[in-house]
Amino acid sequence: MTWVKVCGIRTEEALAAAEEAGADAVGFVLADSPRRVTVVEARRLAALTGLETILVTVDTPPDRVLAWVDEVGATGVQPHGRYAARVAEAATGRKLRVLRPVPVADRVELAAIPNDQVPILDTADPDRHGGTGRRFDWNLAAGLDRPWVLAGGLDPEDVADAVARLRPWGVDASSRLETEPGVKDPEKIRRFVVEAKSV
Repeated sequence: MTWVKVCGIRTEEALAAAEEAGADAVGFVLADSPRRVTVVEARRLAALTGLETILVTVDTPPDRVLAWVDEVGATGVQPHGRYAARVAEAATGRKLRVLRPVPVADRVELAAIPNDQVPILDTADPDRHGGTGRRFDWNLAAGLDRPWVLAGGLDPEDVADAVARLRPWGVDASSRLETEPGVKDPEKIRRFVVEAKSV
């Protein structure tokens, strides 16, 4: 069954919706974003759930990310930006779940990502790291021969089709599960998780 992450969780209501629907993981964004939470808020929310908790960071050095992991009690990381490779390596050494972002424009290249890190494919954007709400060309991801996560423009209406067509190991959504930037819709969360796991 498809692994499902709901990213950009900021409230207890959204967290409960993800957990009740059967999600596997939630993401807490510790970077400049409408979905940003503080480390203290992430720790409070993480303490309320048994789901995997993934810290999403941008341009943050490994020592700081691992300190946040310890403070929050997180189970994984999704590091973007200039320290991504170093954070991923350090987190792998700690046996954490590592989602390694791969911005996709016109091709998918995974050879440089170690097998103990899970590539998360999202739409490339020169001005931001994920959260674009836009799809890339799914044909570029057809036939990948390792576990990977699909992100970028997924919502309750298209996720089942995406899973059926591409058979990713996992899926991840955030902005399309909102009523406005940073405000999750619990019903959209529930529908997304159910649809993702229906295939």
